[in-house]
Amino acid sequence: VLLVGELGVGKSTLLLELAKHLTRKVYYLAGEESPAQIKLRARRLGVKDLLLLKETRLEPLLTLLEREPPEVLFVDSIQTIEAGGSPGSLVAVREATHAFVRLAKEEGITTLLVGHVTKEGVVAGPKSIEHAVDATLYLESAGVYRVLRSAKNRFGPVGELGVFRMEEEGLVEVQNPSEAFLLERPLGVPGSAIALALAGERALALEVQALAARTPFPAPRRVVQGLDARRVDMVLAVLERRLGLPLGNLDIYVNLAGGLKVQDPGLDLAVALAVYSAVVGKALPPDLAVVGEVGLLGEVRSVMGLERRLREGERAGFFRILHPGNTKALKEAVEQYLG
Repeated sequence: VLLVGELGVGKSTLLLELAKHLTRKVYYLAGEESPAQIKLRARRLGVKDLLLLKETRLEPLLTLLEREPPEVLFVDSIQTIEAGGSPGSLVAVREATHAFVRLAKEEGITTLLVGHVTKEGVVAGPKSIEHAVDATLYLESAGVYRVLRSAKNRFGPVGELGVFRMEEEGLVEVQNPSEAFLLERPLGVPGSAIALALAGERALALEVQALAARTPFPAPRRVVQGLDARRVDMVLAVLERRLGLPLGNLDIYVNLAGGLKVQDPGLDLAVALAVYSAVVGKALPPDLAVVGEVGLLGEVRSVMGLERRLREGERAGFFRILHPGNTKALKEAVEQYLG
């Protein structure tokens, strides 16, 4: 398994949390922090038994692991291993990754490799390291929360999401992510719509926010955070062409509140209603949630996992839900709530 994330997001804390709950023999290869630092954090998290390794040269390390193989191995991080080049180089990262994958398969060792990410948010190093592992997990910040997301999984669905909160005692699971992400939602404000999204197998109620402002530039700006920018552009084109909404002289800003990043066509309807609400200055009902893909002809199309989304909407306390089963066109939804 490859676990990646930006600096300070909590990767090492997550490893220690795993070690605390495992009853197997665990080796922790500490390439970035000193044993004293790890001991201090482990004591705070309640980890009692942990075998630390400080060797970062690949050959001596493999010899040790083959002589006394653990049941579980944590490598923190793969960029600190010296293997055929300076630590962190493309050659060293590739060689070290393939060596650990080979060892894991030959000795039956459950191995978790920690990696860094680039400024663009992708895995630092050669693309081959993602191909070599069975699963790739991203640990990301989303406001005050930490989100663990699967980008690759040979044994299950991709896109699964776990939401945690960083506390003094470590990472604590957020039992109701929908409630957490909607906690600071303002009511009765134009430009806000609740979307029933699907992240992997998990349905979430999330707030889509939109803002429209008169542009001083010849070409209006389109700024999107947390959503697929190309889908948002398409929805804006449908609003302008099919519903006659004037957007040519407006800067449009669209944001998925809470810092999450979700690529889901089922958020189209929420984006459309949030933008329309922002432009006309009329708020949507606070107990309304929506889900649906918007087609180029202005129709509302069905989406995956609709039943799961509807159950989550009801659980989150939304009594009115627009979905492809009761709304066939975007114009119909706009006339019903924003007309």
